[in-house]
Amino acid sequence: MGSNIGLENESALHAGLKAYLAQPGDLLESPVGGYVVDIVRGDLLIEVQTRHFGLIRAKLQALLADHPVELVYPVAAVKWIVQLDPADGHELGRRRSPKRGQPADLFDELVRLPTLLDHPNLTIVVAMTQEEDVRCADGRGSWRRRGVSLVERRLLGVDRLVRFRGRADLLALLPTDLEQPFTARSLARQMGVRLPQAQRAAYCLRKLGLATRAGMAGRAPLYRLVQAAEGEEP
Repeated sequence: MGSNIGLENESALHAGLKAYLAQPGDLLESPVGGYVVDIVRGDLLIEVQTRHFGLIRAKLQALLADHPVELVYPVAAVKWIVQLDPADGHELGRRRSPKRGQPADLFDELVRLPTLLDHPNLTIVVAMTQEEDVRCADGRGSWRRRGVSLVERRLLGVDRLVRFRGRADLLALLPTDLEQPFTARSLARQMGVRLPQAQRAAYCLRKLGLATRAGMAGRAPLYRLVQAAEGEEP
């Protein structure tokens, strides 16, 4: 396995998504504005980001100034956990993870750059994928994973692409009958997500002007969608 595990962690998934997205005539890994862009399609730039959005902040700011950009972010709708033998790397077994991703997982990364969708040149594309998560119990991984290393993520297929062209598109991730006002806990219950994700969603909605504070419910902040408060689209 060696010391290249960390370097390979995202490369297989990234390469797989680029191959899936590329069309005849596209330029791959092409220099634009001092940066190397994954896919150039005329004036449109397509960037695949499988890791934290914060890592691409400067690149996005530079590219968005002069070009429309599609930022593609994969979310595993179906994930298979593959275990490798630390001795020789052969596959020991695979199992399907019970966790199923959903487009609302975008909030987990959008919280790093909450006003990203305010830019008129940006479209965020959530790719709902089928993936293999390859791991190896080699003792070199995080203590949180009890020493298991994350070797790489492999793309098996793409179920669908969900596009977010502007901030108002995020409202499609919320329940249509969302109670008003709401707390992060009630939002989590209605969306069917964990509380931390609902807290990130509430934060992003506020930063984008889609929701506003509406008092307190005990120690929990209350929020209200702006369109619900004003009777119009944000």
